[in-house]
Amino acid sequence: MLRSYAAAHGLNSTHHAIVEVSADQITLRVDDRWLRFSFRDMQHSGEPAAPFMLNEDGTVTLGKNHEPATSIAMDMAAEQFARQMLAEAR
Repeated sequence: MLRSYAAAHGLNSTHHAIVEVSADQITLRVDDRWLRFSFRDMQHSGEPAAPFMLNEDGTVTLGKNHEPATSIAMDMAAEQFARQMLAEAR
């Protein structure tokens, strides 16, 4: 899903996204910025890691700083991440 949304949002950007997948992490790269996901957290271009979890029910649980964790649909999370990364690259 992340690759598909990155390609779609890349149509309106001067940059393109690269999605790298390994056994223990997924990295989305746009220009000199990156967004890395592991089993327990996500990290954006050198910022502190934030809680992140893929759930069996098709949702993603996200936590930020002192805010309570929220769950959203996996496909909506992928679209949001790709949109934000490519919008920042304009």
